[in-house]
Amino acid sequence: MSGGGGESKPGGTDLAASEIHDVLRNDRRRLVLERLRTGEGIETVAELSEHIGGVEAEESPPPRNVRQSVYVSLHQTHLPKLDTLGIVEYDPDAKTVTLSENAADVGVYMEVVPQYGISWAEYYFGLGVLGALTQIAAVVGVPVFRALSPAVIGLLLSGAVVASALYQLLSQRSSTWHRLRG
Repeated sequence: MSGGGGESKPGGTDLAASEIHDVLRNDRRRLVLERLRTGEGIETVAELSEHIGGVEAEESPPPRNVRQSVYVSLHQTHLPKLDTLGIVEYDPDAKTVTLSENAADVGVYMEVVPQYGISWAEYYFGLGVLGALTQIAAVVGVPVFRALSPAVIGLLLSGAVVASALYQLLSQRSSTWHRLRG
């Protein structure tokens, strides 16, 4: 780790589930990780404070006192904790933050258990139920669906699954696809 004084877990071991849940239980730590995963992969503490302050205050730019409160808590508490766990590399001198080796462990939990919306598992389950109901409607002869053959419905459903999986694969910076490309 760079300059943060944090130490990675001995032997580069993976994080325990309890450590990951502890990290994700805090909104500010979750927002730091989301921002790093979806952005350029490196942020300054000031940029993170601006972003998180805007989310918390629901206005952009956020009020100075909110931004300052976020900055102090990131600098003193959250970023050192994430650095110690090997999730980010925090350089307190340069005030920069980047994802580290254990970020992928946490990323999996963020994808499986999202804070807002539905999980990918719920999405795929819903897509499967929708496909099954559409097939049944076509076979039973529901007016709109009887014009479609079950093969066409199956093809459309398969296309939706492939497109969704491709989107999910490309949007996950911690995926095997990104590791192979990098």
